Amino acid sequence: MTISSDMLAAFVKVADCASVSRAALELDVSKSVVSKRVAQLEQLVGATLFARSTRRIALTPAGEAYAEFARRALAEMSAGEERLRALRSELTGRIRLSASVSWGQRVLATKLPEFLLMHPAIEVELQLTDRMVDVAYERIDFALRWSSSPPQGLMSEPVAVVGWTLVAAPAYLASAGTPLSPDDLARHNCLSYWREASDDLWVLACAGEIARVRVNSRYHVDNPEAVTAAVTAGLGIAMLPDYLCQGGLADTSLVRVLPGWAPQAKFGSLISAVSTAERMRLQRNQVLLAFLRQHLAAT
Repeated sequence: MTISSDMLAAFVKVADCASVSRAALELDVSKSVVSKRVAQLEQLVGATLFARSTRRIALTPAGEAYAEFARRALAEMSAGEERLRALRSELTGRIRLSASVSWGQRVLATKLPEFLLMHPAIEVELQLTDRMVDVAYERIDFALRWSSSPPQGLMSEPVAVVGWTLVAAPAYLASAGTPLSPDDLARHNCLSYWREASDDLWVLACAGEIARVRVNSRYHVDNPEAVTAAVTAGLGIAMLPDYLCQGGLADTSLVRVLPGWAPQAKFGSLISAVSTAERMRLQRNQVLLAFLRQHLAAT
């Protein structure tokens, strides 16, 4: 048994009223209930809190010392309940989100249903797009972007870290050979999320050493899901975010290439929530961000 708020309330009310009967009346319970709660509290704290006689009841020195802490504890509990009621009233309305198509489908969309079940008064509108949305103009509460530096005038909060890995299908490596150093990538067909010629420059890091390799590919595509399909089919070596290659690595349809070297994708590894300061401060948005940080960290 632990000390409960009912025990503390009974103790404080008896102390204030100097009467079990009056305390029971104000608490709207029976005298026996008040007496039982006070007796349980005395047992738990290991001290006699009231000196009782047939005509009066008064605090003992131990009771007087404990009453201060009991009143403080009840006040803190009451303040906590008020704050929770305020939070519940704030946790309503619609949250409009934007995220990249691939990460949004594979990761974010798997977490949002749990959040919605936890907060039935909140609505979520999720827009999956790879274009750079204007959060202010389009009235987006926050956009989840691969970036650590927000555009001017906006705020950002880190939400998740995504690692990158070089992978290939075993059949491709069996026919084309396995790279032993970053320079070997130059003679392989290399696949990545591609939008412009500069995307053909791959950067890898190992123990403080940085390697930059100009790679070649017969297949240029601006969708990471398509890159994943191509590398799984044996078309070449791909630079993929972990969430896209974990399944293939687990079932051995993909294997790691140059495992000692960490790809440094131009997008970076940090996914941040980007928004205006006004929208970032909204309680419902902060609650969702806290939820995502907690649940995406374990992904």
